[in-house]
Amino acid sequence: MKKYNLLAFILLASLFIGCEDKEKDKTGWFLLSTTDNKAQFTSDETATLSITNTKNKTVDSIVFFSNDQKIGAVKGVSPFKYVLAEEKLGYLNLKATIYFEKETAESTHRIELVSNIEPKLLKYTLVNTYPHDIKAYTQGLEFHRDTLYEGTGNGAGNSTGIKGVSSLRKTNYKTGEVYKIVSYPETIFGEGITILNNKVYQLSWQNLVGFIYDADTFKEIKRFDYAKRIEGWGLCNDGQKLYQSDGTEKIYTLNAETQQIEGHINVYSGANKIKAVNELEWIDGKIYGNIYQKDAIAIINPKNGAVESVIYLGDLKKLVTQHPDIDVLNGIAYNPKTKTLFVTGKNWDKLFEIRVEE
Repeated sequence: MKKYNLLAFILLASLFIGCEDKEKDKTGWFLLSTTDNKAQFTSDETATLSITNTKNKTVDSIVFFSNDQKIGAVKGVSPFKYVLAEEKLGYLNLKATIYFEKETAESTHRIELVSNIEPKLLKYTLVNTYPHDIKAYTQGLEFHRDTLYEGTGNGAGNSTGIKGVSSLRKTNYKTGEVYKIVSYPETIFGEGITILNNKVYQLSWQNLVGFIYDADTFKEIKRFDYAKRIEGWGLCNDGQKLYQSDGTEKIYTLNAETQQIEGHINVYSGANKIKAVNELEWIDGKIYGNIYQKDAIAIINPKNGAVESVIYLGDLKKLVTQHPDIDVLNGIAYNPKTKTLFVTGKNWDKLFEIRVEE
């Protein structure tokens, strides 16, 4: 008899606990929404964040977060005005923490922030044409003290039948002469380069490793592992930080000393993500980026990721010697002395100097 009483007690206790847990499940008590339930906003808008109190609880306050960063708080269930002007483009994961009757609950929502800028199409003038190594599968291009540095990938071969190998080069851009070169084994696929504090940083594609060299001697200073399992594509710097593309719409910000990721932007043209951002160059506070397979350069605001202008360079490819292994436009180098751009492509036999105009 006692055993039956004990069993009944356990069943009743379990039922009571189950009911209590269900009562404490606050899912649906508070619903976070935005202005007219909009899913997409532009940078010049303000999103009104509101809480629907489905259980009519007495709410003390609400704290709002965007991508885990606190953006403000209100008393009671008052709406919150979220000004979007300073936010980076892309998805914003919103969260509200509601404080009520000595308890708390959370509600989440997601919106997408897109660009309100219509990119301008810029014109260019062809200033000069120089020779370029047809075997160079160009991945990175940059001037340093009047000398052109180039990073190349393995490539797929060329019309001579000679497969290229990845390299880092110091060249005479006027003649195409290679002053100094570091070649990689076939297992390393070289990618973008940038030069900061007289050090050359070079990425690899899928090897998850980067290289740092002395810009004068090409002596290897360090190898570094990527902080995330991403591909290495383009690289540039603003004089302090590094910016790395990975073949998506993302451009990562890296600490130059530790090579650790400190943030990222998402590249948008209007409401569209621009993927396959490739070789990068920092010019007058903007990021110039080749868009893979598009024969165009996007000029990107590094603060929020908005494409502000575009340079279409498809006509230059017609001026290059046509051969079976010619590939896409890639390579942007800015010469601050002449204020001109130097551009080329993968397995192109020419390097072009252009002047960009409004």
